[in-house]
Amino acid sequence: MTKNTITKTVTVDEARLACNMGSGSLRVLATPAVVALMENAAAELAQGLIGDEALTTVGTAISVEHTSPTPLGAEISATAVLTGQNGRTFEFEVTAHDAGGQIARGTHTRVSVKAYKFQAKADGKFE
Repeated sequence: MTKNTITKTVTVDEARLACNMGSGSLRVLATPAVVALMENAAAELAQGLIGDEALTTVGTAISVEHTSPTPLGAEISATAVLTGQNGRTFEFEVTAHDAGGQIARGTHTRVSVKAYKFQAKADGKFE
């Protein structure tokens, strides 16, 4: 693993199943769960790269193909690879695997923001 790559691993539990996340009726890994793990990996990688506690990153775009089902109890890993940075914008390739191979792939964009200002903007949105 280089400083521009990170992998996060979890076990598919009941909360991550499509039938429990509302994204389907089957007892398989939900697409939103695999996307969340991919985004989590990219967010952690980006945070390490900006290295400023006053800043954070927010996801602005994600495109993912979820190509293979994963059952309850299986371990899945999501990897984020930084493919580019332009100012405050970070671009990632994201993939996910289980013991049978690749289950998802895509791209993700994150932008660094001042955490306090962004939160205040969101909190005051409807005032």
